[in-house]
Amino acid sequence: MSDGSGAPAEELAGAPQPRRGGAPLQRRRGGAPAPLMVPAVIAIVFLVLPLLGLLIRAPWSALPQLLRDPLVFEALKLSLISAVLATAISLVFGVPLAWVLARAEFPGKTLLRALVTVPLVLPPVVGGVALLLAFGRRGIVGKYLDAWFGYTIPFTTTAVVLAETFVAMPFLILTVEGALRAADRRYEEASASLGAGRWTTFRRITLPLVAPSVLAGAVLCWARALGEFGATITFAGNFPGTTQTMPLAVYLALENDPDAAIALSLVLLAVSVVILAALRDRVVRTGTGA
Repeated sequence: MSDGSGAPAEELAGAPQPRRGGAPLQRRRGGAPAPLMVPAVIAIVFLVLPLLGLLIRAPWSALPQLLRDPLVFEALKLSLISAVLATAISLVFGVPLAWVLARAEFPGKTLLRALVTVPLVLPPVVGGVALLLAFGRRGIVGKYLDAWFGYTIPFTTTAVVLAETFVAMPFLILTVEGALRAADRRYEEASASLGAGRWTTFRRITLPLVAPSVLAGAVLCWARALGEFGATITFAGNFPGTTQTMPLAVYLALENDPDAAIALSLVLLAVSVVILAALRDRVVRTGTGA
């Protein structure tokens, strides 16, 4: 189609629209201004350069032999399983806690929110010591588990999952709480006005509204759990096949065989990048409604 002057409609749609005074309105395009671009480039170099160093120094010729080591497979399997379990536990307990922090009103709420975020800034080794004092054989809870059931948590695979959950759950809570506070509450009020209970409103209205943020928080939680080191080695130890995750295996290999440490790091990097890239794209698409 044309406007009668012979110009195709597609060209007219993309042409600059005239102002009232007759001068065409030019849409501003181009890159970011220098005060933003320069720091952004520095940040990119700072974040990417160590990864490039890892790729450049990798012993590519010996990589297949290093990765065939059964200890590598065991460490990778334990890392993936424990990170998934830690994320599942964080979802089960963290989402309700995020709702409480976002919607409920009670004395001490500010203090509770601060306590929830403490693991984010606490040195992981200190977190491991705190877990020992709580769940160790002489800990606040651990002594009863040992006395009543003969069960001890430290230096077991369960300890690995607990340590990863302790450091990773705050990422999920903060993400979901922020989404809940920003969500439009008129949908929930409409649901309540139609007679739906609070639990039904949460399941059918609130949770779908914040589902992209829940997924994003779960991804952050999983990534943090996968890379956990300090709390794990303090609370669970470093026993191959039982508590030795990939970060612990990298640390052990770095002392004796740097090439093996680089190979293990590459595996951890590849797994993290592939899974995070796939899930991040899904989060973005969901969040934009695409």
